[in-house]
Amino acid sequence: MTVPPTFEAEITPGMAPAEAVELGCRVEAAGFDRLGISCVAQWPDTYQLQALIAARTDRIAIGSMVTNPYTRHVAVHAAALATLQELSNGRAFCGLGVGAGLEELGIAYPKPVGTLRDTITGLRALLAGESVTVDGEWVHLDGSRLLRPPHQRVPIAIGTRSPGVMRLAGELADVALVGARHLTPELVARYRGWLAEGAARVGRDVREVEVLPRVTLCVSADEELAIRSVKRFAAHYLDILGEHGPPVDPDRRAAIVATLERARGWYFDLDRFDPPDMLELVDAELARQFAIVGTPAQCAEQLHDLLTMGFDGVSCNLAAVQRSSMYDGLGETIDGAAEMLRLLSGSGRGKD
Repeated sequence: MTVPPTFEAEITPGMAPAEAVELGCRVEAAGFDRLGISCVAQWPDTYQLQALIAARTDRIAIGSMVTNPYTRHVAVHAAALATLQELSNGRAFCGLGVGAGLEELGIAYPKPVGTLRDTITGLRALLAGESVTVDGEWVHLDGSRLLRPPHQRVPIAIGTRSPGVMRLAGELADVALVGARHLTPELVARYRGWLAEGAARVGRDVREVEVLPRVTLCVSADEELAIRSVKRFAAHYLDILGEHGPPVDPDRRAAIVATLERARGWYFDLDRFDPPDMLELVDAELARQFAIVGTPAQCAEQLHDLLTMGFDGVSCNLAAVQRSSMYDGLGETIDGAAEMLRLLSGSGRGKD
């Protein structure tokens, strides 16, 4: 029996809130199953956008992709999720990870595995309507209880590149998001091994955990422009993955990484500055090591190849095509993704 794969889309809300809501509606119309709203410190708020999108949509699951355990208290997360679950008629989920970009807030990601564990334990209990006491190093609750806990269970996804956090996903998560970006059968087997180790700790069947890779997705009828739009993404991940990334000539790797010192802005922000020599050094082949990118037909083929690794679906971080605004660029990727998903569906390509 062929089980249809799950397709997630993540929107990074670097635009007016009304535009982010409109893009969320377009993601549902494109055929995606789940929608994540990025949680970026000092950008438009993820939970408020999720609620607004829930009020405008009917089918798609909605959640954070991903939020973190540091910038909001676990009880604040729980109250927001309970509200979203009620407002959306049971379509809420919670995506959690260690977080990123918190250094300028003075947060150094203390005890990431333990903090995530305490947060998820407290979150599940609060959402179940329990009176909760937790005395962790970062998370503290003393007889806390939600006024309106949700009637339906809220699934929890954990996204990570870390072995320790992936093992935690095996223990606690409903969905594990593999954050490696550059995926090979050997690397996927390593992540699955960490996941299985975590599940074994608690006597859990690892098959209960849905496993999706996190990929950057940029779709346009203009293949060259789409590739150019993700070159900064490729340079960023080449740097942070180090020896776990694709094989690249050491001198070329060093030159690409050096260009990041002159780059400005978040790699996913359309207003960023990408040094011209970075764009020369990162070619189409290297860009495709880290992203699903190109025309709808090309992206459908790349996604099909990814699904043959045995994943339960794909979690797509939508990258904006370089247009006049992030709204226009993300809209172009969403429109292209709609055609990409139609091509995948029409070919009968799924998860066996």
